[in-house]
Amino acid sequence: MDNYLIGKWISIQSFKHDGTLHRLWDRGLVLENNDDYIIVATKKAKVTETNGRFWFTKEPAVTIFSKKEWWNTICMIKKDGICYYCNIASPSVIEKRTIKYIDYDLDTKLFHSGYMKILDEKEYAKHRQTYNYSDDLNAVLCYTMKLVIKKMKDRVFPFEDNKVAELFDEFKRLMEKKD
Repeated sequence: MDNYLIGKWISIQSFKHDGTLHRLWDRGLVLENNDDYIIVATKKAKVTETNGRFWFTKEPAVTIFSKKEWWNTICMIKKDGICYYCNIASPSVIEKRTIKYIDYDLDTKLFHSGYMKILDEKEYAKHRQTYNYSDDLNAVLCYTMKLVIKKMKDRVFPFEDNKVAELFDEFKRLMEKKD
């Protein structure tokens, strides 16, 4: 466990199944780091796509990267409440102050209203063929999607507004200290 990372900026890299870089976030401030998760917060992070196009995140977010389960969740802090965007992805690892994971395209979004939407099923089907996902991998990813949907319905971690609000408050406190 790298507790020295807490309060430090770290970059984030998303890869495709074949190891090619998919997307890069320039920074996230580490709020927690334990055996199960690394949690970072961002505000106006620069996101660079593999084609060189870049953009900046619109709202602040707390992102929870699971180190053991096949997901990561971006908790977007919006004016009307917290919106959750869960990527079905490999467990995350940390290498040289960079969080790394493989993005498997299947995503689920939970809106503040409680409405849930599964995203990118066609992209997943296409990439399953392109990257030749094994039946075992497909089973893990589909199981994880079911697990994530249940967690969303039950509003358990990482889909807990109060916990995310506490983490975001910690981010604001750390940012004030850095100013």
